[in-house]
Amino acid sequence: MSDLIKPSEYAKRMGISRQAVYAKIKKGILTSKSVDGKLYIVQEEGDTPSRNVQSDNTGSRSDNTATSRKSSSGMQEVLAAKEETISVLKETIRDLKETNQMITSTLRSEVELLKEAFSEMKLLYSAQIEQLQIAEQPQEVEEEIAHEVMEEAVSEEEALFPEMEHESDELAWIELADFFDEHGVRKKKKREKIAKRFRKMFRKGDSRVDSFNGELIVLANADYTDILKKRS
Repeated sequence: MSDLIKPSEYAKRMGISRQAVYAKIKKGILTSKSVDGKLYIVQEEGDTPSRNVQSDNTGSRSDNTATSRKSSSGMQEVLAAKEETISVLKETIRDLKETNQMITSTLRSEVELLKEAFSEMKLLYSAQIEQLQIAEQPQEVEEEIAHEVMEEAVSEEEALFPEMEHESDELAWIELADFFDEHGVRKKKKREKIAKRFRKMFRKGDSRVDSFNGELIVLANADYTDILKKRS
């Protein structure tokens, strides 16, 4: 008949560590059994481990010899168990070193991946900023080209239709671009707001504003204090 012994109890009886007991189970030296989710060592009858062997018979040389042999055998078992415990601990330390090396290698790989991710983000942000700058520049270039083309067109029209020029300086008409330059209006938003006001004046029939070839023109020498000093 077999008995079930807890690994901790077996280790205590044999004077070895629980790691050594589990190592014996793993190597097949000890037979184990799981009961209700708990691990037990199967101990056959008559094979109960014991470290202390005592004899009640004294005065007999043969009994003393047997006792000495048993004591020596028990000591050898203890030493063997201790050596096995040390061996298990060495293997555990070796496994821990390998695990640490794997963790260190993994961490280094993660750090390199983070560095690459940051570099890619930096490049993406730089590219986005360049695209925004490029997107803004064409509008300014187009406005400059349109202004130059408009000036050339007006010059050609004045040369072809000199009758469009008014005889009196008081009735001299100028374009909005020239008006802005004369009055020192540089900012684009302010120009747009003033142009909007001129269009409103034209719709109302203000004599200071007229239209020529679809473009607004204004009297050069008129008073525009109400337009320029009006709050935006």
